[in-house]
Amino acid sequence: MRAVDIIRAKRDGESLPREAVEAFVRGVVDGSWPDYQSAALLMAIVLRGMTADETAWLTAAMVASGERVDLASIPGIKVGKHSTGGVGDKVSIVLAPLAAACGVVVPKMSGRGLGHTGGTLDKLESIPGFRTALSLDEFRAVLAEVGCCLISQTATIAPADKTLYALRDVTATIESVPLISASVMSKKLAEGSDALVLDVKCGRGAFMKTRQDAQALARALVGIGTDAGVRTEAFVTAMDAPLGRAVGNALEVAECIETLQGRGPEGLTALVIRLASRMVELGGRAASAFEAEARVRDALASGAAFDTFRAMVVRQGGDPAVVDDPGRLPRAPRTFAVTAPASGFLTGLDAGRIGEASMRLGAGRERVDQAIDPGAGLVLRRVCGDAVLAGDVVVELHYREEASLAPAVALVESAIAIGPQPPPAVPLVFDWIRADGETSFA
Repeated sequence: MRAVDIIRAKRDGESLPREAVEAFVRGVVDGSWPDYQSAALLMAIVLRGMTADETAWLTAAMVASGERVDLASIPGIKVGKHSTGGVGDKVSIVLAPLAAACGVVVPKMSGRGLGHTGGTLDKLESIPGFRTALSLDEFRAVLAEVGCCLISQTATIAPADKTLYALRDVTATIESVPLISASVMSKKLAEGSDALVLDVKCGRGAFMKTRQDAQALARALVGIGTDAGVRTEAFVTAMDAPLGRAVGNALEVAECIETLQGRGPEGLTALVIRLASRMVELGGRAASAFEAEARVRDALASGAAFDTFRAMVVRQGGDPAVVDDPGRLPRAPRTFAVTAPASGFLTGLDAGRIGEASMRLGAGRERVDQAIDPGAGLVLRRVCGDAVLAGDVVVELHYREEASLAPAVALVESAIAIGPQPPPAVPLVFDWIRADGETSFA
């Protein structure tokens, strides 16, 4: 089938046959589909959607475009984790060593920024020397030795996704359940996990803005994984306000280190414990949810999780001095304080606008080839629910280029909402969608 015919069919709302979906993926990999045609079909999919069959075919074709990692030589149940991304979402960096410290093997292939902030790889690469571009043999060796390893997608793992992931980032085609589902699950099905825990973000700073849309994505992901023989579960979690207090690559790594030392922000720590406990139970390292949570809390309190993180950093070429002293991480040379315009309670801190401000400061990228400033970002000095007085510092901006400051300040100021009463409490976890399709509500 000609590319233009496939694009036209989807533009007109038709369901594509399997051979058309597979032709698209082949064209992306071998270059016979130029970027402008791939982008056109991506936009048509965003606007017209895909059926469950089309999404399954797309996922399978993307997996088949490369090789699948064989982790059979490593004992134990391998439990992967993926987040759909949010502002200040550094969960994976804490979660992987925490679960590994409890005896779970955690293989993790991560991505780079999706617009408003750096991705997990960008954050880890703010550690001097840290290598994310490991070979599959190195990946297996680190997993066997440390229990967790966070790497970039290799050239041989779902290469179609790597190309499409970068293209979607810069063509406003991120927010699509079929495309997100195929992207996430093609990597996860190829990375060698036996079970998978998904964190589907929901709110102003997430790609899924409503709980209904986040639930739909979570169910789609769980269905694809389950049908492929990987026990898959998903949590729908809050992302109206940033997660934790740091937004930006090196700033978030410093907060991860604090969290692994038991000194992290309450919300971030609670979410990590919830997800890690489920990974420990799925990994066969605890007989009940109660036992799993106890093991996770002990790994944090004893320093075992911190030690595992340090071992991973060393094994992946990072400077261990940074782990022991986060003050050695890259820093932006300038700071600016945005203050409360009135007294009252901080009732809102729009994660979407905070994320965009972080990108304007240099912590995220608008183009695939754009460099990221590892020291740029923001630190929240107040969080939702805090009482504030007029003039109190709410957000501290870290930046390098003077020209980036004014637009970032305007965004942060527009993100802050202050009212006479504290806002109602919002749960961290809205829904838990299990492998059997059942949903529990928080």
